[in-house]
Amino acid sequence: MITNESPRMKAMILAAGLGTRLRPLTDDRPKALVELSGRTLLEVTLSRLRTFGVTEVIVNVHHFADLVVDYLKSNNNFGMRIEISREDVLLDTGGGLKKAAWFFLEDSTRRHSKSDDSNQIDEPFLLHNVDVISNIDLRRMLQFHNENRALATLAVQARETSRYLLFNDNLQLSGRRAGLDGTPELVSSIPGNSLRERSASHSAEIASGTAIPGCPPQTTEAPKDSLQALAFSGIHVISPRLLPMLTEERIFSIIPSYLRLSAQGEKILAFRADQYYWRDLGRPADLAQAALDFQQNA
Repeated sequence: MITNESPRMKAMILAAGLGTRLRPLTDDRPKALVELSGRTLLEVTLSRLRTFGVTEVIVNVHHFADLVVDYLKSNNNFGMRIEISREDVLLDTGGGLKKAAWFFLEDSTRRHSKSDDSNQIDEPFLLHNVDVISNIDLRRMLQFHNENRALATLAVQARETSRYLLFNDNLQLSGRRAGLDGTPELVSSIPGNSLRERSASHSAEIASGTAIPGCPPQTTEAPKDSLQALAFSGIHVISPRLLPMLTEERIFSIIPSYLRLSAQGEKILAFRADQYYWRDLGRPADLAQAALDFQQNA
């Protein structure tokens, strides 16, 4: 658990998106500066992270980037160390994190020189979308991540979504699926296949972008253990040792990277957050509902 004596935690807030679903609110500002009940989404997210022991944050920016910089400066960075990662081109979640990797690796050498404890070198950090709000217990999530020695832990819920992540009975990431009736992409191979025994057709699928690089051939056969289709919340706990494993370049989503790493045996786990409040703030109607939820103490 995080206590007052715990090492300082770091986090990244993903705030570079164009916020197209929030138009017209984002016609003259980034989505991070759209307000919810009189507070910007960026302030809401920073305050929540600070509550859970986060003291150092990096924020990626693109759309109206200077407005974010000026806003933070005018608010004295809300009493936190805040760095900015500017993206001239939107890099998506994976590319954005890879560009900001220096922030999470900068003091690993110093820590290593002071202690032989590898856990200090691999102190987990949070990755949080700016346009989601929740009361998910991040302390419990971090504890779950550490106890299971996960590479990455994803907060998920059993709710309807357009894109599901599939997890096995051990809460290990095992695939993904579009909608309720989409064809699943599974990271586990057909029994008897190894990761290196990919077919020529699968190689062609990778080249065409219809398969996950690094994953075995897809199969629509049901795996031995039943898979749970869960909705991702946009909140991750990540061990820094993942960062050098992001071999993809430039613009890429982190989800295919998670699937690739899971196929290679890395622990990419689900943290069940069904009992907590969560809401996507991607549309004006979502903001209105969240404001109503606040009034009703949801």
